[in-house]
Amino acid sequence: MTTYDLFLFAGQSNMAGRGIACTQFPEGAPDLISGAGVEFRAISDPTRLYPIAEPFGALENNPTGIFEPGMKTGSLVTSFINTYFQNTGVPVLGLSSSKGGSVIANWQDHDDYLTDTIIRLKSAQTFCEQHNITLRHQYLLWCQGESDGDHHTSADEYTKQFMQMYEKLKAVGIEHCFLIGIGAYNGTADDICYDEIRNAQYSFAEHRKDITVVSRLFETMKARGLMKDSFHYYQAGYNEVGKDAAQNTAKYVLTVA
Repeated sequence: MTTYDLFLFAGQSNMAGRGIACTQFPEGAPDLISGAGVEFRAISDPTRLYPIAEPFGALENNPTGIFEPGMKTGSLVTSFINTYFQNTGVPVLGLSSSKGGSVIANWQDHDDYLTDTIIRLKSAQTFCEQHNITLRHQYLLWCQGESDGDHHTSADEYTKQFMQMYEKLKAVGIEHCFLIGIGAYNGTADDICYDEIRNAQYSFAEHRKDITVVSRLFETMKARGLMKDSFHYYQAGYNEVGKDAAQNTAKYVLTVA
């Protein structure tokens, strides 16, 4: 019997992955450490498991749900999985469920991205049951909120809708949310700032034992020149955040879970 920790990699474009290399930051996505993890492709091929490869989730396009063909270029996922495996010794079963540009209102299970996500999660659970695979834990790794900053979603409304989404995921097996804080806006619009959404995320994580912030490094990357455009990062930035998030996630899993 094979054992994995399932991670639902969900959120918007900085979870989906928009990483590229450049002269200043030439680092590409890492190769997978042998045995560190597999991808369950709930949409494109739910009949088998695939070794993790970048761009993670590139084939998981559902025309009636999460659909962004050609958009994923390189994510934090492989870095996260390698580091998590190195720290815990447990391989990851990864499930892609991220949509660039999505606001939290799109994740409410009203024939939207959460509806698609729940179907993907249930498909993975069924596959594991049918193939003698044990899911030791089932976790959410979440990074989303920039678009809510763009749309001026209030902190209270963001918190309410996030909790509605999270409770629905917990009802279908998710045990804990590991949260990656969003970074800074790098564009020219004077009325856009991500501080309110980011602070709301950190605030509700402080008040719930089942939500843990595992990386705040995206906050540092505008000042360090690691943003490739108004919203996204070079691959080196994603790799750094994936490693940081995995180290802190593993610490929680080893000491608490």
